[in-house]
Amino acid sequence: MSVIEAVKLALSQLRTQKLKTALTLIGVTIGVMFLVAVVSVVNGMTRYVETDFAGKFLGVNTFNLRPHPDINTGEVTAAQMREWQHRPKITVEDAEAVRAALPAGTRWAIQDVSWMLPKSAYAQGGPESLVQGITSEFFSIKNLNVVEGRPITEEEDTYGASVVVIGPEVATQFFPGLDPVGRELRIRGLPFRVVGVLEKQGSFFGLSLDRQVFGPFRSPLSEMMHNRANIYGVVVQASSAPALVDAEQRTREVMRNRHQLHPGEPDDFALESSESALASWHQIRTYLTLGAIVLPAIGLLVGAIVIMNIMLVAVAERTREIGIRKSLGARRRDIMAQFLVESATLSLIGAGIGVGVGIGLSRAVAAFSPLPAAVAPWSIVVGIALGAVVGIAAGAYPASRAARLDPVVALRAE
Repeated sequence: MSVIEAVKLALSQLRTQKLKTALTLIGVTIGVMFLVAVVSVVNGMTRYVETDFAGKFLGVNTFNLRPHPDINTGEVTAAQMREWQHRPKITVEDAEAVRAALPAGTRWAIQDVSWMLPKSAYAQGGPESLVQGITSEFFSIKNLNVVEGRPITEEEDTYGASVVVIGPEVATQFFPGLDPVGRELRIRGLPFRVVGVLEKQGSFFGLSLDRQVFGPFRSPLSEMMHNRANIYGVVVQASSAPALVDAEQRTREVMRNRHQLHPGEPDDFALESSESALASWHQIRTYLTLGAIVLPAIGLLVGAIVIMNIMLVAVAERTREIGIRKSLGARRRDIMAQFLVESATLSLIGAGIGVGVGIGLSRAVAAFSPLPAAVAPWSIVVGIALGAVVGIAAGAYPASRAARLDPVVALRAE
């Protein structure tokens, strides 16, 4: 008997026992469904974190000099938190020393950050915005595109001009129905002229990237933040990945010398790149992916047990049929292949349904929850492969039992 004939025979048997077939499919369907859905969520979160996070927060070939890491996806102990709080601040002098040590072609920018409440004469109140005092190269390092007006210039930073570039959400809230460029935005009572509006960036884990205000670091903004005694940090961008390693090493040497650290003492500052910030996430992703495979395996195991029991019942119910086929010349391998194909077909149908439902479930999660989801093609392949393996493994014993039946005894069965 050919495989195609065996599949046709299996489908005809499945059609005649619809209720039994449906009950048999449940275990495999649920197992594959959760495999595809959970892996899709993990895959979507990975893309979201590595693409949006790395691109919008850290940038390409970029690292941040901070007193302590900004991003912590792993466990932080209370002792570690206390050590971070007692670390020396990053100063403007530190930033200038780092700039002097960097190789040619490396971009550098100071960044200071604080939440403040802007005001304008065109709106009644509004939410707090993330106000940042930055030097001019910050826009190119972070790939911030200005769609209206222009970015802040180096001259404006040098002379501390009271100008700002705002996000689109700030523009909408404080200048409703108006072109904000050239108009006045007040921050803690001081006037700043809007010279540009950024393109829309969206949000990241609930934090709106469009509710930001950027002004020259040497403008009155810095006095509002830390009185220039210390800064949030320094952003450095190298021209390539190898150059980034060199820039990090030079920055580390400068900071260790300035903080008078002896050999063997750990750094009391953080150099945070996308690779270092996402190291813990990569480990978490591995555990989540393993969980997404192992947990659905329980459903597949249940499905395998159900399929085996159903096939054993089928062998008992079709004993006379097996005897007739053997008396007509069917070999043991033909009988065994018939039941193996029937079991595998049953399991593959369940796996196919599970893949479809899993894809639908992942899309529903992406549409109606903050969790991103992107279907991973490999999870579909694994789901179908597992369905086939489960079917063959579950049908092996019933098929072997059917193949060993004595044709004379089988013909006597009612």
